[in-house]
Amino acid sequence: MPSLPAAAALLRHALILGLISAIGPFAIDMYLPAMPQMAQALGASAAEVQMSLTAFFVALGLCQMLYGPLSDRFGRRLPLMVGLGLFVLGSLGCALAPDARTLIAMRFIAGVGACAGMVIPRAVVRDLHTGVEAARLGAMLMLVFSVSPILAPLAGSLVVALAGWRWIFGCIVVLGLLALTLVLTQLQESRPVEARRGTTLAGTLAAVAELLRDGHFRALALTGAFAMSGFMAYLGHSSFVMIEHHGVTPTQYGLLFGLNAVAFIGAAQLNVRLCQRHGLPWVIRRGLAGYLAASALLLALTLAGVDRLEVLVALLFVAYGGLGLVAPTVPVLALDRHGAIAGTASALIGTVQMVCGALVMALVSALGGHAHGALPMVAGVAGCALLASLVGRPALSSAAATPGAIG
Repeated sequence: MPSLPAAAALLRHALILGLISAIGPFAIDMYLPAMPQMAQALGASAAEVQMSLTAFFVALGLCQMLYGPLSDRFGRRLPLMVGLGLFVLGSLGCALAPDARTLIAMRFIAGVGACAGMVIPRAVVRDLHTGVEAARLGAMLMLVFSVSPILAPLAGSLVVALAGWRWIFGCIVVLGLLALTLVLTQLQESRPVEARRGTTLAGTLAAVAELLRDGHFRALALTGAFAMSGFMAYLGHSSFVMIEHHGVTPTQYGLLFGLNAVAFIGAAQLNVRLCQRHGLPWVIRRGLAGYLAASALLLALTLAGVDRLEVLVALLFVAYGGLGLVAPTVPVLALDRHGAIAGTASALIGTVQMVCGALVMALVSALGGHAHGALPMVAGVAGCALLASLVGRPALSSAAATPGAIG
């Protein structure tokens, strides 16, 4: 069969890989508006239902370091098909779950599978394209991640209103089956057999050990992890705070969730220009400063008894605008010294981020969750912003002062 023109091939890969990459984010964001209804239907506490989200994040964190080496050793398609199959089975189990414990277990299995769709497409991009084409395809995939936090909660709230929470997982199963069908019928193997022979477990472990010995990398990885954990604290508890505490509808919650995603996306779009003008360390420091200032002010007002939805929404909008400058930029600076093992370094950053976020969500639940209004969630956001600022300060100062550093 004749080769497709370059532009058509790029679009085809973007559509296939974009859908596969969106599986994980949609599986997270789509069921957020239904969490209060799920707790009531299953006779469970808010903390138990929130634990299903924590279990998903733990699975995403732990398995990122698994799928990368597996796809290097056995090719991209086989691990991807196995992962998507697990995702479909786990999501089907969630739709049929009779109690919260089953829901948590099935969400963990779904997370193990979804991780393949978040890790392997990046490797396929590197296999198939280089230079400008690779950058353009990467930008298309990032656009999917940017749109999903806006559309998924709205779609979830609509499904809840029309059919109930179990059908959210039914929709997720359909998306998983569609992605699996695309892999089986449209995605060709991109890693040739001869390229797999040099991949060994010992080499992967050596790369991980090298990264863990690098204090600069450790500090930046933790900076990004704490920064994103502040958003995960909001992710895990905002539906209860806004729907049950402030009385908004699931649809209104979806719109408010999307508003924070807009702040994050809008700030992230400024990254390239600001980094070109001022350098990466400067952008990260300013983003962390705005993130910390807005979240600290929100915490102070909450402690003072100000419990108003508009205040919560406005200050979180500013805080996550600051996060939008930090989240895409920190990994670039962290990987600057590790180009030869960038894949392993990227997976390790993702693992630290997801595990840290899961622990923060569990901690906020242990502090009382929405039973104490917005305070535990707000404290989690502000605490993570503070930790990110403190941990990142030495590494950012060093990077800014190092000749030849990025920016």
